[in-house]
Amino acid sequence: MIKKKLLKNAKKVDLFLNNFLNKQKKSLLIKPMKYGVISGGKKIRSTIIFDFGKIFNLSEKKLINICAAVECIHSYSLIHDDLPCMDNDKMRRGKPSTHIKFGEASAVLAGSSLLTLAFEIIAEEKYLLNYKMKNEIIKFLASCSGHTGIAGGQELDLKFENKNMKINQIIDMQKKKTGKLFNFCLYAVGVIAKKSKKAKNDLSNLGEEIGLLFQLADDFLDKKGSKRLLGKPVKKDNKKGKSTLLNLMGEKKAYLYANNLKKKILRKLKKHGKKAKDLTNTIEFILERKF
Repeated sequence: MIKKKLLKNAKKVDLFLNNFLNKQKKSLLIKPMKYGVISGGKKIRSTIIFDFGKIFNLSEKKLINICAAVECIHSYSLIHDDLPCMDNDKMRRGKPSTHIKFGEASAVLAGSSLLTLAFEIIAEEKYLLNYKMKNEIIKFLASCSGHTGIAGGQELDLKFENKNMKINQIIDMQKKKTGKLFNFCLYAVGVIAKKSKKAKNDLSNLGEEIGLLFQLADDFLDKKGSKRLLGKPVKKDNKKGKSTLLNLMGEKKAYLYANNLKKKILRKLKKHGKKAKDLTNTIEFILERKF
C-alpha cells in the first residue's frame, strides 16, 4: 500500500520536473540534472507534502511545485554529498553517483543548478499563489537549504567525523542536515493553508521531528540494511567514523529513542483525526522501512 503511494507520488513529481526542464533552454547540464533528480528515489518528502495537504483540504495542483522544489534541493544535496571531497560515495539510488556518471565538475554544476531551479519553480508565474505567499516560501526554503540548514548540517557532519560528540550536538547536526527540509515541507503547506504564525512554527517543529526520525531510520539501515534494497553501499557510517545517535547510544537505546519520537509525532497528528490517516501511515513506514 505505502509502496504504491510512494511510487504514484514520485511519478507525478518526476513528470512535473521533466516537463518543467523540457520547456527551458537546452544546456549541457540538463542531462546530469535529470539524472540526479528524476531517476529513482522514494521522494518521501513529496509524499509527506501531499499527505499533509489532505489535512487542510489542499489540492495536489497547489502543492506540486513545492514537491518539485523540495526534490531539487534534496537531490542537489545528495549530488554534492556524494563527491570525493565529501562522503565519496560511488552509488546512489541503485546506479552510479552523478559525479561517477558525468564527472566531478558537471556534478557540482548540476547540483548547483538544481538548487537554483527549486526557487525558479516556486517563483514560476503559472504557479497560482499570491506573491506574498511565494516570497515567504522562498525565504524559508533558502534558510533551510544554506548554511543555517542542509549545507550547515553537512559541514557539521564532516567536522564531527571520528570525534566524541554529545547527544545534543548530534541532534542539532541531524536536524540541520535532514530535519530542515522536512521542516520546510510542513511549513510551506502551512503557508498555503493560510495558517497563523504560531501554527506554522508548530508545523516547523513537527517537520524537524519527522526529519530526525527519518535520519535515525537511515542510520539503522546503514548498519543493518541491504545494499540491493537501498541502492547504495551500507555500513559506511562506522568506516567513516560518523557521529550518529546509533553509534553514541547503541542499537537498543537508539531504537527506543526513535520509537518514542515516532509516538510523539503520532500524538501530535491525532487531533486531525481521519484526515491524518495517510500521513500517519507514512510516519509508521519511515521507522520500519527496509529501503
